[in-house]
Amino acid sequence: MAKISLKVNIAGRSYPLTVNDNEKDGVLSAVDTINKAIESLRKNYAVKDPQDLIAMTALQLLMKKDSNQTASSNSTEDIGAIDMALQALSKKLDEANK
Repeated sequence: MAKISLKVNIAGRSYPLTVNDNEKDGVLSAVDTINKAIESLRKNYAVKDPQDLIAMTALQLLMKKDSNQTASSNSTEDIGAIDMALQALSKKLDEANK
């Protein structure tokens, strides 16, 4: 399977990723979902710190994932892409905080 390099932007920060070619659309969809969730939280709550918004978004998306897995397994690919993007983001945040 061919690997491709992507540069995604989450919460105003750029993250380079290497993914399988067949995962590209799922990753881009996950990034879009994450950014929309972050923007929704920013608009609805008095939270300004991007790291707080990312943490709250991760919590919301994982809770949604858990409820989706219980209800249906039709969106397994999207959930997998979201998980992958969240793991990559978490790793980058850990590296940035060292």
